[in-house]
Parts: sequence; structure tokens; C-alpha cells
Amino acid sequence: MTPGGAGVAQRHDQPTGGPAGLIGTGYELGGARGARSAVVDGPYGGDDGTHGPDDASRGRDGDGRRPLMTHGSAGDDGPGPGGDISTALAARTAEEVLAGYLHQQSADFLRSLRLHRESGSDAEGAGEAARQLRRAARRISATLHTFHPLTEEAWADQLRSELGWLSGTLAREQACAARRERLMAALQRLTGRGERPDRSDRSDRSDRQSRPDRGKRGDRTTTSSATGPAASTAGTSTATSSTPAADPDDGALAAGAARAGALLDRQLTLARTRAHSAALQALGSSRFHAVADSVAVLASEAPLARTAAERSAGEALPPLAEQAHRRLAEAVAALPLSRAGYPYNAAALSADQRQDAPWHQVRMLVRLSRYAREVIAPEYADTRLAEAGRALEWHRDAAEAAAAAAAAARTPRIAPATAYALGVLHADQRHEVEAARFAFGRVWLPRTPERKS
Repeated sequence: MTPGGAGVAQRHDQPTGGPAGLIGTGYELGGARGARSAVVDGPYGGDDGTHGPDDASRGRDGDGRRPLMTHGSAGDDGPGPGGDISTALAARTAEEVLAGYLHQQSADFLRSLRLHRESGSDAEGAGEAARQLRRAARRISATLHTFHPLTEEAWADQLRSELGWLSGTLAREQACAARRERLMAALQRLTGRGERPDRSDRSDRSDRQSRPDRGKRGDRTTTSSATGPAASTAGTSTATSSTPAADPDDGALAAGAARAGALLDRQLTLARTRAHSAALQALGSSRFHAVADSVAVLASEAPLARTAAERSAGEALPPLAEQAHRRLAEAVAALPLSRAGYPYNAAALSADQRQDAPWHQVRMLVRLSRYAREVIAPEYADTRLAEAGRALEWHRDAAEAAAAAAAAARTPRIAPATAYALGVLHADQRHEVEAARFAFGRVWLPRTPERKS
């Protein structure tokens, strides 16, 4: 989706409500407590595979949720996987299911840690190992949060806190690199460098094609019929009339884009260097070694509550997963999806931290719900949750890039052209925020079938 033009506003005659089925009118959070401490922030690049397109009109209940289908329910396409899931869960205890999942993620964590240590000077290999390490850390943390009643609470809370610290520390370096790449690409796109030929080249080429004999007949006529000052005046007027007028906005943007890019590159490179140093310091600290020891214990023995061994997985796990999904649905219901459902609605153009926070909270709750489903039914991934998560990651990246452009524009004693280019860049990223909200609404809300004429 392409962003709208600057200054787009809501039309006075446009209805404030959306199509039937749209939900949410405010910005308040609803029942979404605990998500920030459960899913650590900063993946930058995604942590799941690319799934096929999602059919958003099937398998949903009234508030746009997709049920877990653990009771043998059938959809419009025939029997669903619910019977298989219910049978598999009933045959195992909650301890077996949770311990198996935690063992797998802990093994991935330790394997990624080994690859990170072996990467040495290979920056690309170290970055990929760090991404895989954070991927496992997020899943361990989210599982301990969602299924908290089935764990030893003191141990689970301590490990979740430490995994959040580790993952957040490792994420900052990649966040700075991704933000820099995004802003540099946006500047090139906005100025048109490398995407279209120069405007004067296009004008000269079209002029030569329309008047191929101008260089011969026109020059002879001018030389024979006019001399002196009159000839120079005519030549000047002819040259002026054949040259297209330059757009002052494009000129100002091009003048400031180079300096704006250099300023952003300097600031974000410095931030990335500091984040890299902090990550190296964290990986060599005693605190990190304590976290690694705890994960190593988790890889062989999961400290779960006694009730986890006494209850079947089909009885204990689905209610907790549904509770996580219910918190997500309540948080989404508080979003202004009725307004975000219209493209170019200009609701996201104002950079307000309070406006973006509910969307960031929903992104973390989407992860909680998706990871809970992985524990219960790993072979039946919910592609809709994955698509919603990608849209909200796009939202997060654009919002943080806009904040970086705004911070650079507040640098003292910068040239007006540089400030103008940074302002255009900030507006462009806020349009990306609006487009991401629109995309999330298209994924989350059930699509109404088209009427046949």
C-alpha cells in the first residue's frame, strides 16, 4: 500500500463508522496487562516462517477470533483438526506438553549461543545467531507467562525477567541497523535518486524527438534573420521557454536530503556502536552466565508445578491459551479500527506516543496468543496471527523510524533545508504507520462476502 500525500485529512462528509463488523472506537487498553513483561521487544526481521495467504472469512467467531478448535469442531471446509488436537492433548499430561516445548526452545537457545560464540569475526553469522537466540528466549518467556499457574512461580518470574533483559539488550544493535537502512531507503525514494532519470534529461530527449530538425533549420533561421542584442534576447527567451520550471519543493528536498542522510547515518551508527558494546558487555557478564545456566537446567528439567503432572493437557492448557487470546481480542477492541479501516484517514500522521502505545501492546499480545497456540497445536499454525504480527511489526518499525527522524530534526543549528528534508521523511514514515494500521485491520476483521450481481 502506498502512503497518502501530506496533509490528508478526514472529509467532513465521510461517515465515522466503518462497514458492518468493525469494532473499537477508542485508544484505551482493555485487559492487556502483563504483555510487556511476557514478550520481550525487538525482533526486527520476524521470527516465523512465511505462511500462505490467510482466509480471513472462515473459522472466526463474532469478535474476529479464530477458535483453537480443541473439541472436534468442523468448519465450512469439512472436518477441522480439532478432533486430532483434542485426542492428542487428552492422551498426555500438561507437564509432558509444556516440558517438551520448553526443552525444545531451551535446546535452540543453547545451540544459538554456541553458534554466536563460534562466529568470531563473522558479523553476519553472529547477527543470525543472536536473532535465533532471541527467538528462543521470546518463546520461553511467553510460555512461562501464559501457562504461569502450571509453573513454579518464583522460578518462572525470575527467568522471564532475565530473558527479557537479555533479549532487549541484544535487540538494540539490530534495531539501529534496520532503522538506518529503512530511513536511507526512504530518503532515496522521496528524492527519486536511482529510480527515475533526471527531469532535464527527459525534457531534452522528448524535445529532440518532437523536433528532430531543430538543430539544423532553427539555428540557420536565427543566424540569418537576427543579429546583435536582438538575437541574444531571442535566443535567451527561446532557451527559457524550452526549459521546464523546477519544482521548488523538489529542489529544497534534494538540497537537504544529503545532509539529512549524513546526520541520520552519524546518529544511528553511533547508537549501533553503543548497542554493540553493550551487547558484548552483557554476553560476558556474570548475569548472562546465570541466565545461560538456568536455560541449561530448563533443557533437561522444567520446574513445573505438581498440578501439571496430575492434569491432562486437554483439560489444563486450552483454557489458559484461550485466556491469552481473549486478552488480545479485548485490546484489539479498544483500537480505532473503524477509522483505520479507511485508507488515507490521516489518523496516524500526528506522532503521539499515547496513540502508538496501544498498537504496540496489541503486537505483543498477538505474539502471546501465537506462541500459546504453538504449544498446544504446533502443526496447526494460525496464519492470520502471523500476518497480523507482521503488520504490527511494520507499524512498530515505521513509528520508531519517524521518531528517529524527528529526533534528528531537533539537532541544534542545522540548516533549514536539512530540517525540511527530515520533516518530509518524518511525514512519510507516519504515513507508513497509517498504512500498517489499515493492513492490520484488513487481516484481523472478518471480510464480508461480495454480493453477486
